[in-house]
Amino acid sequence: MADTETGKVDWRALWASGDLARFCFISLGILLHATNETMVATVMPAMVGELAGVQLVGWSLAVYELGAIVAGAAAGRLVSYVALRTNMVVAALLYAAGALLCATAPSMELFLAGRLVEGLGGGALVSLAYVSVERLFWRAIWPQLFGIMSAVWGVAAFSGPMLGAIMTGLLSWRWAFGIFTFGGVAMALASFIVLNTPVATRPRAGDGKAPPFPFAALGCLTLSVALIASAGVDIAPLRSSLLVAAGLAGLALFFGMDALKPRSRLFPSRLFSWRTPVGAGMTMVAALSVATCSFTIYGPLLLTSLHDIPILTTGYIIAAESIAWSILSIAVAGMRLERDGPVIVVGALMIAAGLAGFAYTIPAGSIPLILLCALLQGGGFGVAWPFVTRLIVAAAPRDEQTIASAAVPTMQRIGYAVGAAVAGIVANASGFSEGLNREAAGHVAGLLFLAFIPLGIVGCLAAMRASTFGQPREAMG
Repeated sequence: MADTETGKVDWRALWASGDLARFCFISLGILLHATNETMVATVMPAMVGELAGVQLVGWSLAVYELGAIVAGAAAGRLVSYVALRTNMVVAALLYAAGALLCATAPSMELFLAGRLVEGLGGGALVSLAYVSVERLFWRAIWPQLFGIMSAVWGVAAFSGPMLGAIMTGLLSWRWAFGIFTFGGVAMALASFIVLNTPVATRPRAGDGKAPPFPFAALGCLTLSVALIASAGVDIAPLRSSLLVAAGLAGLALFFGMDALKPRSRLFPSRLFSWRTPVGAGMTMVAALSVATCSFTIYGPLLLTSLHDIPILTTGYIIAAESIAWSILSIAVAGMRLERDGPVIVVGALMIAAGLAGFAYTIPAGSIPLILLCALLQGGGFGVAWPFVTRLIVAAAPRDEQTIASAAVPTMQRIGYAVGAAVAGIVANASGFSEGLNREAAGHVAGLLFLAFIPLGIVGCLAAMRASTFGQPREAMG
C-alpha cells in the first residue's frame, strides 16, 4: 500500500484493496460528530425560544462533551470485548438515537438527555476511527490518514454553522438534528457492509481473554468531568474554583486508578512521564488542548461586544482555524520520517504564537490580525498532530497501541473540558461576573488569553522533549 523507500501512499492499490473505501466510511463518523458539535451554536437561539430553559443552555455542550469523553475513553478497550465492526455499528445507532431524541424533545431536560446520548455515540465514533487506523492500516501511512481525518474536522467546522443556520431558517432547528438521525443510521449500515475484514469482525484480547472493564475508573472520570463542566454554568468565582479543584483532583485520581489496573487501562503506561515519548507527547496534547479552547468559547462574544463584528464573521474566523488545521495536516503528512521531531516543535510554537497573539489582537479588533492568529493556532495543530499522534502510538508498548490510539482524542477532549471551565472562571473574575458590557469585555479580552500562555509554554517544552526521542525505528516499516 506504500512505497517502502519513500513512504508514499499507493492510493490506487489502497482503493483496489477496498481499504480506502473503508477508511472513508470510518471518517464519516468524525464528520457526524464534529458537524453536530459546531452546529449547535447557530440553532440555540431558536431552540431556546421554543423550549425555554435558558439557564440550562451551558449544559448543552457540557453533557455532549461528557458523553464523548467517557465513550472515547472506553472505545480503546471495547474492541477487546466486541469486534470493531460491531462497535462502529452500535456507536452509530446510539448517535442516531440521541439525535432523534433531540429532534423530538418537548422540553430542555429531554433535549439534554438526547445530547448526552449523542455525545456517547459521537465520541465512540471518533475514537474508533483512530483505533481503526491502528488496526487496519500500515504504520507508514498513518500520517497521511491522520491528515485526511484532520481535513474532515475542517469540513465539519465550516459546514456545521452553515447547516444549522440554513435548516433553522428554512425549516426548523429540529430538522437540523433530524438530518443527523438519518446520518447515524446510514453510518451504521455502511459500517456493517464495509468493515467486513477478518481484523474488523473479531475482538482482539491479547491473551484470548477480554480484560476486566474499568467501571470504577470510568465512574471517577464521569464525575470529574461533570464537576468541571458544572463550573462553567452560572459561574461564581469561589464555587467554580472549588468545582474545578474537585474535578482536577478527580482526574488525578482517575489517572492513578487507571495506572494501577494494567489489564483494564484506558491510557498507556507512564502517561505523563517526560522520560518517554508517550509521556511527553501526551503532556503536549493535554497542555495545548487546555490552552487553546478560550478563543472558540469567548472569541465571538468578545468581538461582538467590543467591536460590533457580526456573529457570522466571528464564526467563520473560528472555522478558518479548523480549515488551517486540515490543510496543513495534509500538506505535511507526506514528509519523511526523520523530520518528525522538528515538525512537531514547529507546530507547537505556531500554536503558542497564535495564543499569545490573541491577547493583543482581540482587544485591538483587527480582523486580519485575529484571522492570522487563528490560522497560526489551527495551522500549528495541523502541522504537529499527525506526527505527535503517530509518535505516541508507535512508541507505546505493542500491547498498548490500540489503547494509545484512542487515548489521544480522549485526552484532547478532557483538555477542552478543563480549559472551558478554567476560561469561564478567568472571564468571570476579569469582569463578566458584573454582566456583559463593553468595559467588562475589554478587561476580559486581554487577560483571558494571557492566563493560558504558561500552558502554551508547557506544551512547547513537552513538544521539544518529545522531538528528542525521534521516530521509533520500528515505524520505518
